[in-house]
Amino acid sequence: MSNELTAAVFALTSEKDLPREIVVGAVEEALAATYRKQYGTIPEVRVAMDLDTGQFHVMGKKKVVIDVRDDRTQISLKDAQDLPDPGGLGDEVEVDITPSDFSRIGAQSAKQAILQRIHEAERDLLYNEYADKEGELLTGVIRRVEARGVILDLGRAEGVLPPAEQVARERYRIGQRLKVYTVEVHRGVRMPQIILSRSHKNLVKRLFEVEVPEIYSGVVEIKAIAREAGSRSKIAVAARQEGVDPVGACVGLRGSRIQTVVNELSNEKIDVIQYDEDPARFVGNALSPAEVTSVSIDGPNKRAEIVVPDGMLSLAIGKEGQNARLAAKLTGWRVDIKGAGAVGREDSAAVSGQEDPVPATVGTEVTP
Repeated sequence: MSNELTAAVFALTSEKDLPREIVVGAVEEALAATYRKQYGTIPEVRVAMDLDTGQFHVMGKKKVVIDVRDDRTQISLKDAQDLPDPGGLGDEVEVDITPSDFSRIGAQSAKQAILQRIHEAERDLLYNEYADKEGELLTGVIRRVEARGVILDLGRAEGVLPPAEQVARERYRIGQRLKVYTVEVHRGVRMPQIILSRSHKNLVKRLFEVEVPEIYSGVVEIKAIAREAGSRSKIAVAARQEGVDPVGACVGLRGSRIQTVVNELSNEKIDVIQYDEDPARFVGNALSPAEVTSVSIDGPNKRAEIVVPDGMLSLAIGKEGQNARLAAKLTGWRVDIKGAGAVGREDSAAVSGQEDPVPATVGTEVTP
């Protein structure tokens, strides 16, 4: 049995890429549990395995006494003197209590326990490795497409891209390489459960960190992100260092940097916005690519009334209100967008006190 166990330890450390001390520890614990179950004589027992010789020894503690009444838990003072660490009268000493038939008895019962503990060690090792990657960007290869989600090979483990974290307009195929955002990592019963996302807004953040050295180094900071996955995102950036253009850094020479991110996101449109501490300027910037005539801020109600040229109204609102909706999410302000001509008619009606038979305000209000 010893030779078989030694061969199994070396095979597992190589095949599973587990540290040898973890495998040896699992074997020793499993054999100790087998001994306690089979003999049940000494509660404090451990198994020491020698990989050089392939031998193992069951070690248990006994109390040093003058007159031995129970040889399962006691050892005479005379016999204790022959031990490497003899101890004195009344002390507890560690004694080799390996039964002569333990190899035969323990072989079968220890096998399953050893395998179970090896699996637990492998699971814990993988969990610890990937738990640190929660919130990070990973690259995986699609191995299977199942009802519960798309299964990606991440190298040493598999992750799942559930339907709720997928992008509706994306099509996933076996063998496809994907960059994904790590949402959660759970221990799982057999292996760690790694939940991935292609729709999370922080996927955009991590991709920009990879492509823009100024963001990675902290010279440029991402202040906020609003995303409608697969369609459009807005990202607000600010420079921490004087003289740095944060928007230009993200866009790159001839749009090279932002185009790489767009390509990774299956041609999702991305607006890079200049962040501003002044809410009026920030809200105005957030409506890009539309030009803004004026912004009025209602601080207590966190509401911004924005006036744009009449020709820019549809652009400011966006298709099905998307541009205004993303601007509201990005800034955290309720936005009320109006065309300049409509505001003029509204003002005239207010001044004259006459009712305007045509609605005075043409625009939209969006809540973040």
